[in-house]
Amino acid sequence: MARMIRKVLIANRGEIACRIAATCRKLGIISVAVYSEADRDALHVRSCDEAVLIGPSDAAQSYLLPDRLVAAARETGADAIHPGYGFLAENPDLARRCAEAGIVFIGPKPEAIVAMGSKLQARRIASEHGIPTVPGYDGADQSDEALAAAAQRVGFPLLIKASAGGGGKGIRIVDDAEGFATALDLVRRESTAAFADSSVLLERFIPAGRHIEVQVFGDTHGNLVHLFDRECSLQRRHQKVFEEAPAPLLPAALRLRLLENSVRLAKAIDYSSLGTVEFLYDPQSGDCYFLEM
Repeated sequence: MARMIRKVLIANRGEIACRIAATCRKLGIISVAVYSEADRDALHVRSCDEAVLIGPSDAAQSYLLPDRLVAAARETGADAIHPGYGFLAENPDLARRCAEAGIVFIGPKPEAIVAMGSKLQARRIASEHGIPTVPGYDGADQSDEALAAAAQRVGFPLLIKASAGGGGKGIRIVDDAEGFATALDLVRRESTAAFADSSVLLERFIPAGRHIEVQVFGDTHGNLVHLFDRECSLQRRHQKVFEEAPAPLLPAALRLRLLENSVRLAKAIDYSSLGTVEFLYDPQSGDCYFLEM
């Protein structure tokens, strides 16, 4: 028999936590907010039915600690934890701790998170399954010297992206070699603060690239389907502003290939949740590359 969820702890803050709380209210589910000292009076705290303090202002000492979140769920009697996006949404530790504590994790299985949670690992898996990735560097050597040398090989302009990044954080465009070291330091600092992970990857910057996404949905019985595509190219600060479905003026053969590649990738990692496979389409060359999931 399926387990009924009556109370959800939202392991996030800000806009996404408010949206989850609103959905819980519509479904008759009790919502529990978590907050740091800095967010005591934040909107997401007021939007939930209950709230628990989980630590000081530094996210690394509050929102990024799975044990604190599981303890808060136990304290409030929450049946499930919803990670939202960012923070621990792509970190398998929280999913594992939930399973150990008998708490439902609203998201993919830990193994799938491991496979796709790191942009470095995701690129490698996509390549192994014949799905092209943006030309760049995803090597294990993360030293300043190795990254600077790789940047010269990739060519400028390029993107420095946090491997654990999400929500538009941890990404910089670098126009020339002179600005590389400064941008690398900024990305590492931002990624460490937000995701407790300083690793990065480099990608060729494609100015005219179109951001195309495919939604996939998998259940726990091995069934997996795509829910078609959408255009997400209109962005501000690397955050999507407008989405249009289906993606307009996309060649039929390319659309079919994107849908098939998305399902193949999701099946390869035994995905069992609702997820998004993201691609970058270069209209000038006709090439289309996997970005992340």
